[in-house]
Order: sequence, then C-alpha cells, then structure tokens
Amino acid sequence: MIKIAPSMLSADFSMLRDELKSIEQAGADYLHIDIMDGHFVPNLTFGAPIVKAIRPHTTLPFDLHLMVTNPADYVEEYAKIGVEYFTFHQETVPHMHRLIQQIKANGMKAGVALNPGTPVSTLEDVAVDLDMILIMSVNPGFGGQSFIPRAVEKVKQAKILLETAGNKDAVIEVDGGINDITCIPIKDAGATLLVAGSAVFGAQDRAKMIESIRNN
Repeated sequence: MIKIAPSMLSADFSMLRDELKSIEQAGADYLHIDIMDGHFVPNLTFGAPIVKAIRPHTTLPFDLHLMVTNPADYVEEYAKIGVEYFTFHQETVPHMHRLIQQIKANGMKAGVALNPGTPVSTLEDVAVDLDMILIMSVNPGFGGQSFIPRAVEKVKQAKILLETAGNKDAVIEVDGGINDITCIPIKDAGATLLVAGSAVFGAQDRAKMIESIRNN
C-alpha cells in the first residue's frame, strides 16, 4: 500500500490549521514536516513550537525530517510532542547507530535521509536498525524543485540493502519533485511512502491528486 505524506512546507501558512484539515480529509496518510536550520541547508523553516502548536489540530501522524546539523539535540523535545518518524541526515551525524537507538528509546521510529550525492551503501551497517530510509530526489533546502532521476536507482539499492539486512519492516520514502508522473518509476523501484508538497497543496482537487500519486 503506497502512502502519501504531503509536505507542510508547501502549505499556506496564513491558514495552516485549515490546510492541515484539508489534506487530512483528502486522504493523506502522514504530514511531512521539514525542519531546517539555515546551516545544514540554506533555508530556515520552523521548530518545535510550531510543531507542538499544530499537533492538536490534525490526527495525521507526523513524519519529521530534520535538515539540521545537530539532530540529537531535538530527540526528547519532539518525542514529547508526539512524532511518529524522526528522520535525520546521514551527512550530519558521525555516530548514526547511537542516534538511532536514542530515537527508538524515546518511542519514535528512526529514519535516515540521504542527499542526492550520498551513496546508499553508507547505511549498510545500520540498515537492520532502521525504520525508514529517506531518499532525497532533490537537493534539500527548498520546495518546488525538479525531480532527480537518479533517485530511482537509489530506491532499488535501498530495497536490496534492507532485504539483505533482513529488515522487512522499514519503509523507503522519497522526497522531492514527486507528482502523479514522477511517482511511477519511484513506486516501481520499491518506494512505499511518497512526500508530495507542491503537487498536493497546489492542486485544485487535492483528494484527486493524492489518489493519482497513490494509484498511477
């Protein structure tokens, strides 16, 4: 079953509560939340106070994507808010195994994201412990970018990596430039959770777009 996580980065922030209700009613499975620090990526979004403020206004599970240089500093804070997936970037953490265990000890699922230029093989020694591998199909930092086709091959590699590790439960997520067309090869390659920002929030019929991405 393909699941869809619209990215809050593409929502109208002047009407955020209504926007969240809209995608929930349209059939979204998760809310993808991009936390950027202006350091690891050249953009600054929002932090824990905003995430905490919206938690009571949607029943969607939170899929948190931290594009920050020090993700370990935020584990306990986001766990208290109520986050399903806590995903950090491989490029920011020298001790991945330690952080994965810290995330799980705080009751969240642990994911690791890979930039377009980072090989899937860097996750070989932690693949058995992961709940998610997030393949970036754009360079992180901004919404509305074009899909990088190389991501399809990386999804295939991630699937093989998880199978080799005997990890049948971890999901493969793809984020960046996903729409009702680019989703097709990504799903064929083995991805099961797709992040769609502009495609969903910019659609006149959001339910139809979510259904198209899920079933095309």
